[in-house]
Amino acid sequence: MALVMDIRKGDKQALGKLVERHKKSAFRIALGLVGNKDDAFDISQEAFLRVYKSAKTFDTKQPFQPWFYTIIANLSRTWLRRRSRRENRMVDVDDVSWLLVDNRTPEQAVIKNETVANLRQALKELSFDDREIITLQHFRCMSYEEISDLLSIPKGTVMSRLYYARKKLAGLMRQKNGEE
Repeated sequence: MALVMDIRKGDKQALGKLVERHKKSAFRIALGLVGNKDDAFDISQEAFLRVYKSAKTFDTKQPFQPWFYTIIANLSRTWLRRRSRRENRMVDVDDVSWLLVDNRTPEQAVIKNETVANLRQALKELSFDDREIITLQHFRCMSYEEISDLLSIPKGTVMSRLYYARKKLAGLMRQKNGEE
């Protein structure tokens, strides 16, 4: 909050501190929403520029994180709309190290890589809202309360959206694994 106040005054060092504090989180959220690391990097950078340009309009009575998340989510939505109009580029399936856990054997590694590739593709096929709620809960490890605060929706709505999004994702995974 204090950093945003300093940014309002034109303090570029405050922006640097804000970037250092939130850059990993911004990148991971954008990556979960758009599925491409280069685009997620661009989106997170643009989000910080928007914070700098919009600092004067920030309501200091409100927490920073939901406002910042909204900026990232809106940029991600815009990027996805533009992407759907352009070529439908593939997700960076090879760069999923942030999803992978220790592999014990080469066979397990192949199975896990295939599962992760299917998961990334299935996530890409979900609606933005479904991808968003799954990303926040499962990949950002946010609690229902944190998601509720971040998205300004009731906790029950978070739980309901997660239930239906998981159900859709499970169906897509079954299709990709040839189980349906």
